[in-house]
Parts: sequence; C-alpha cells; structure tokens
Amino acid sequence: MRGSLWLPVLMFAGTAAFAVPAHAESTPEFHLVLQNHKFEPASLKVPANTKFKVLVTNRNATPSEFESSDFNREKIVLPNSTITVFIGPLDKGTYKFFDDFNRTITGTLVVE
Repeated sequence: MRGSLWLPVLMFAGTAAFAVPAHAESTPEFHLVLQNHKFEPASLKVPANTKFKVLVTNRNATPSEFESSDFNREKIVLPNSTITVFIGPLDKGTYKFFDDFNRTITGTLVVE
C-alpha cells in the first residue's frame, strides 16, 4: 500500500521536471545612470511590443525615485545602487520618466 502512494508523487515530479523549458528567452536589457543629477542617457531607445528591463544605477550621494506616469512605474534607487525595472510591452512612441525626488531630472523612453 505504501509503495502505491508514492507512484503518483513520483509521476508528478517527473512530469514537472519535463515541463520546464530547456532554454528560456532572454529579456532585452538597457541601462540608465543617475549621475551629476541627470539621467544618462537622457533618451533611451527600446523596442516596441517587447517586454524589457532597465537597470537604473544611482551614482549620486542622495536617493532618487525612478518614476513614470506614462508607463506606470515607480521605484526608489538608493545611492550607489542599482535597481531593475521591468517595462512593456509598449506601443511605438515617446514616454517620459523622471526622478520624483527631484523633478528637474527627466528623461524619455523612445519606443521604436
């Protein structure tokens, strides 16, 4: 009786192992740096209709907040650290982002 209870568990475990794809597609990655109280680059080109990630590095001595009302993201970036922000897929166009702690620091995402 005990052996028959293990059979379904082993079958499930074996099935789950084969359900994992051998090669996952990679997500395109882009980089932004907050330095000298501005975004570098100020305009970042990314592909349309694709989910991608942006690594935002803050090289300033104060915290910043990467934010966009256009693509609905908001994330704090501590000094000397990097965050990852997943964005998209987005339609072609220009989308604004800014540092919510210092709104004079702005940039654009150009989706092509």
